[in-house]
Amino acid sequence: MKLLTVNPGSTSTKIAVYEDLKPVLTSTIRHSVEDLAPFERVQDQFEMRRNLVLDELKRDGISLDFDAVVGRGGLLKPIAGGVYEVNDVMLREMEHPLRSHACNLGCRIAYDIASTIPGCRAFMADPGVVDELDDVARVSGSPLMPRITTWHALNQRAIARRYASEECGTLTYEDLNLIICHLGGGISVGAHRHGRCIDVNNAFDGEGPFSPERAGSLPAGALIDLCYSGKYTIHELKKRISGKAGLASHLGTTDVAEIVRRIENGDEHAKLILDAMIYNIAKSIGGAAVALCGKVDAILLTGGIAHSTYVTDALKDRVSFLAPVYIYAGEDEMLALAQNGESALKGEIEIKEYV
Repeated sequence: MKLLTVNPGSTSTKIAVYEDLKPVLTSTIRHSVEDLAPFERVQDQFEMRRNLVLDELKRDGISLDFDAVVGRGGLLKPIAGGVYEVNDVMLREMEHPLRSHACNLGCRIAYDIASTIPGCRAFMADPGVVDELDDVARVSGSPLMPRITTWHALNQRAIARRYASEECGTLTYEDLNLIICHLGGGISVGAHRHGRCIDVNNAFDGEGPFSPERAGSLPAGALIDLCYSGKYTIHELKKRISGKAGLASHLGTTDVAEIVRRIENGDEHAKLILDAMIYNIAKSIGGAAVALCGKVDAILLTGGIAHSTYVTDALKDRVSFLAPVYIYAGEDEMLALAQNGESALKGEIEIKEYV
């Protein structure tokens, strides 16, 4: 089977072509500030990004004879995990999404390309809005603000299946209790019970540990006071939660390797801030263990920051008493998209309808 995967991000569009899950092409198309400046809304970038994808395929001599095109899932309404066929309902919602992010273009690009190829199907898999929370996990201290999820569902679920395949013999993801921590620009910590993520923080706009780019949970009273201080516009305040927050706001960089170099050169402030982030991550992992009633088969650390032994060693020191810790540095979302698409085409997993 031949599949194209498309993963739009804030400043790039990643594409990959697989034949029987073997990579034929992997490419990252970069988008500069100047490239994106003419577009008032993220949705307006659709044609530009689609054309760049097609140009890249043509340049590499890739023929348009795919069995499926699988796009990164957008910020739709909450849905169960799995593979969804892109349909008119999904496309309409992505034209006017509830939240703005480049990932919303994934299913639109997938559908547009697939619609030109006879017999080709368009899928979306495990978007960031996957919601399989236990009911008690949805309740916050205010009925005005129930807990919602926006997290690294695609990578977390793919890493869970990889761990099961490599380390657990005949056991599957659905047989295990896992805590999975995605360490990236945003950080999500999920409690996975027998194939469902029953609790996870909203890593997109304000819950859980702070991260390189995001503020995480903040003191509510102080946040309200700041909102009414008159010092910041609503746009500026949102940037203080996601973008100009976390390590970026404290240290002026999101580069963990650079921060570690500062620490090695004696920067005590850098050490305090990075150690504080690690401390908060560890507390979230401990909370996930409570959600699983302490029955944890393994803790899996993934994402780009998992390349840092400074971070992973410190996390192991704090949480390894809960369960064995495994490191899966980086992420392989492109392969995860392809695996989901192929399994759907083979009938190994259900193709769901978005309604």
